Amino acid sequence: MGSSFREDVTRWITERYGCGPERLWLRFPDYAVFRHSDDRKWFCIVMDVPRSALGLKGEGRVDILNVKPGDPLLCSMLRQREGFFRGWHFSSGNWVSVLLDGTVGFGEICSLIDMSYEATASAAKKRRLRSPKDWIVPANPKYYDIVRAFNERDEIEWKQGAGIRTGDTVFVYAAAPVSAILFKCIVTETDIPYDYKSGELTITALMRIKLLRRYDPGDFTFARLKDYGIFAVRGPRGVPPRLAEDLEL
Repeated sequence: MGSSFREDVTRWITERYGCGPERLWLRFPDYAVFRHSDDRKWFCIVMDVPRSALGLKGEGRVDILNVKPGDPLLCSMLRQREGFFRGWHFSSGNWVSVLLDGTVGFGEICSLIDMSYEATASAAKKRRLRSPKDWIVPANPKYYDIVRAFNERDEIEWKQGAGIRTGDTVFVYAAAPVSAILFKCIVTETDIPYDYKSGELTITALMRIKLLRRYDPGDFTFARLKDYGIFAVRGPRGVPPRLAEDLEL
């Protein structure tokens, strides 16, 4: 069969994701499936198939890796390149077969495995795997004096918004009478148990945020935020790209 990345790929997946190969078919002892630990979904498969089945010249079999990059357009683009094929034995066009004979570099193969791992992950795992995100979170002086809190210490506990996770950035917007973004913080911890209910305010979990930067109250006022398409800050929300750029200047 010639040279193959099969063993390198198997070792890399096992070390990175902590899951070993599963051989599920007696008829195909060289087929190795790799699954997520939580929901047992496949994220890649190493197989050996006849060269002729892929339209390749020569006899014998060749090792391939089946992955699901997650983006149909990317799959289509990959299949136009040497070493890539439509997913072998998969009806869905979102799977791609990759030659493990060196036609495709090992580094790119590892990147595709990472994509497949994330694309096939459960909803809960996808939330943990996603890249850090920027948020705007409101602070109501009626309930808490956040200016005083950050004057006293640079790390505080705050009401956790849905979707916010450790490593995210939060820009704290102080409501009226300030009506402006005042602080940039990094989320250092989430899911701190808390049980509080008073009037319209209910808190079930806290996050810990650390101060990174202060803004002058006149810099990012509510009036200016309208220029970025923000017309209300009633709860945690994503930061528009243009505003994110200006907040970094």
